[in-house]
Amino acid sequence: MKKTITQILSITLLLSCVFTLSAQNSKDKYDHWAIDLGAGIHTVGASLSPGYNPSLFGQGSLGIRYMLNNRFGLRLDLGYSSFQDEAALPFKSNYYRASLEGVVNMGDVLKFHTWTNRFNLMMHGGVGAASLNITEPTDNGGDPMMALNFGITPQFRINNRMSLFLDFSSLIHFYQDDNFDGGPNLSPRESNISLFNTSLGLSFALGKNKQLADSYFMEEVVVNDELEEIKNRLAAAEKEIEVLKNKELAATPNQELIMTELDERYVRKDEADKYANVVTGSNVDFIRQLLNSGYINVYFDVNKTRIQDGSLNSVNYLKQFLIDNPTVNAELIGYADETGSEERNKTLSQNRAKRVFDVLVAAGISPARLSYYGGGEDKSVTEDARQFARKVTFKLK
Repeated sequence: MKKTITQILSITLLLSCVFTLSAQNSKDKYDHWAIDLGAGIHTVGASLSPGYNPSLFGQGSLGIRYMLNNRFGLRLDLGYSSFQDEAALPFKSNYYRASLEGVVNMGDVLKFHTWTNRFNLMMHGGVGAASLNITEPTDNGGDPMMALNFGITPQFRINNRMSLFLDFSSLIHFYQDDNFDGGPNLSPRESNISLFNTSLGLSFALGKNKQLADSYFMEEVVVNDELEEIKNRLAAAEKEIEVLKNKELAATPNQELIMTELDERYVRKDEADKYANVVTGSNVDFIRQLLNSGYINVYFDVNKTRIQDGSLNSVNYLKQFLIDNPTVNAELIGYADETGSEERNKTLSQNRAKRVFDVLVAAGISPARLSYYGGGEDKSVTEDARQFARKVTFKLK
């Protein structure tokens, strides 16, 4: 028994050292620490004498988890099980375990966020120590053993701080001398799947952010390398505009040339004629009318918040217009197609608007001049034209 206690304390100390070295980054928008509390049923898979059938109920677990990021983490898993059977020779036994496990957020690996924001899947596995203490019909004084623990954990997000989970775990024991009923284990040196645990429980985030790392979607943050890529694409678009400005056409001033190019790209001749009465010498009103009327939009792929390459010029055009007109503010409205749920479309459309907002701010536009919100599903287009619904539109003020 002393050996078991020593092993458990060693695991706890090791986990504490790892957690101390992995101090939480204050910039993260999720909590690294979490508690997993579960209870349920167990089934003995091996090391049981013939004729015994222990009760299913009587197991619980406590997990103290630290997520290094929203995909990988470590956990100290503590468990207890109680076995008894009122057979011809009744028995009672208690089982204690502690293990250090690695945790993988498979929902993030498999991109569950592209089709759900409620369900998730975790996997865990590790090694630890266990002790089987027989109390009836005799007291064995404790049977220490080594244990491997593997499991999968489907989750349902209740809110950002709490998730309901259903855990399926298998425990493999080494060096088990006694059966769970107190009889001798005839093959103690052989490993076997001794226990199957099924637990229902809750996971709680611990921290000021009130956000579980497992349900946090990293695409909500503009990642540095992706932002750098967007900056490079914006720079390329600016070069194209510069080439356009420098075209030598004797009869057409540069400002008129840009407007002529805009007309050719975004406006049919009959539409341009319709708005001819608002064109002023500076063309500001005309450009405002084009932007507000939806001639220039930013488009996205299905379930994505990454701006399509062909839409970067639209973002750059708005950026340049705001630079040239410092008194003008812009509102960004995101939309989604009809394929998702109402809640999903609202979140996705807002994330798209936020992405354009981040790019404009990174390009030098003051955030005080910008606002954004998600408009949800764009009901102005039909199912056959849903690619035009996945967009962000502009409203100049």
